[in-house]
Amino acid sequence: MKTEAYLFTGWAGFFGVMAAVYGVFAHEPGGKAALIVAFLMSALVAAFFWTQYLRRARRPQDRADAEIAEGAGPLDFFAPASGYPLLTAVGVTVLALGVVFGAWLALIGFGLLVPGVVGFVFQYARRSDGESR
Repeated sequence: MKTEAYLFTGWAGFFGVMAAVYGVFAHEPGGKAALIVAFLMSALVAAFFWTQYLRRARRPQDRADAEIAEGAGPLDFFAPASGYPLLTAVGVTVLALGVVFGAWLALIGFGLLVPGVVGFVFQYARRSDGESR
């Protein structure tokens, strides 16, 4: 994760410097906002990679002297197929259409969105395989 952390830290630094330079020389708020958001998004990803690197140490992919067999075995828990992403997407879509066409449609969208989000949150709350984190 160290390489990825350095990569996104560099991007965050680039967008931060560009946002500062653009803020000084340009008097247009759209570009400033876009560069600040790009800086914040890349800084968030960089912080995630640094946290993972510090928590899990170096992976075999990060070491030049690593053997192929060191990377064998289960990687992590991956979620099986789920209907909650589709339900959440439909809920957000209907909610957005409800903002345009009326509050009644927004309420239906909200009614679809809430179970989707709750399902996402609690989908693995009662896993029986002993891997709850």
